[in-house]
Amino acid sequence: MKLVKTKQEVRDTVKEWKKQGLTVGLVPTMGYLHEGHASLIDASVKNNDRTVVSIFVNPMQFSPNEDLESYPRDIARDSEVCGEHGADLIFNPEPEEMYGDMFCSYVDMDVLTKELCGLSRPIHFRGVCTVVSKLFNIVTPDNAYFGQKDAQQLAVIKRMVEDLDMNIKINGCPIVREADGLAKSSRNTYLSAEERRAALILSKTVNLGRSMIESGERDTEKIVSAMVKNIETEPLAKTDYVKIVDALTMQQIKTIDRPALCAMAVYIGKTRLIDNFEVV
Repeated sequence: MKLVKTKQEVRDTVKEWKKQGLTVGLVPTMGYLHEGHASLIDASVKNNDRTVVSIFVNPMQFSPNEDLESYPRDIARDSEVCGEHGADLIFNPEPEEMYGDMFCSYVDMDVLTKELCGLSRPIHFRGVCTVVSKLFNIVTPDNAYFGQKDAQQLAVIKRMVEDLDMNIKINGCPIVREADGLAKSSRNTYLSAEERRAALILSKTVNLGRSMIESGERDTEKIVSAMVKNIETEPLAKTDYVKIVDALTMQQIKTIDRPALCAMAVYIGKTRLIDNFEVV
């Protein structure tokens, strides 16, 4: 495994692989890798001849008041994780390598980005779509792997690939959780011990919503109301949103009569965490 910093090094390496007829998988990440990221690498290694992991904290998807500067970074640790799980190449560019002085081209999307995280993070998905499109153009993978924890992001990327005729298969992988149920996230490192215990309200609320649906409830207003009330039982928690949306369009629905996504964002102290579950 090797680590490279430039787009040209990636292109040269992948070109040689493809000359040999090898398939290439891409795992785009912002680093500080945990077991959730490792599961994506495992999936890529299993299904492709070569795997590229990109590690890039993308400034374009952070608003001025967000945690760009404090976002956890540890490339040495990340390299160990990539090596242990069989990745072949790490692409770890600097921002100036990805965005030159005259950079002014963006990939934007309507509809799917207007709900859920798009409401409280209005520039976020333009940054995501732009950087992922660039990574796809640089790496030219056959497959790319994204976690279901970022369910809206996964839906947005799938739509972008379809709309823009990108010849890449997008693979969604299940949420990986701690033993006590908390979804794995790089931002979990921000939590104090007390906040870490409080954060369990997210997975408990996921379980509540899922249980109501499994018991036959289909009225989304009733489900969401019960979930919000459950979050409010935790003093350190503040709800950003809890919504049930169409799984394809990300638009809110009143009745669960189609594949749906129940998603939430909750502040535990100053840390914003997300969780979700699908209704098939």
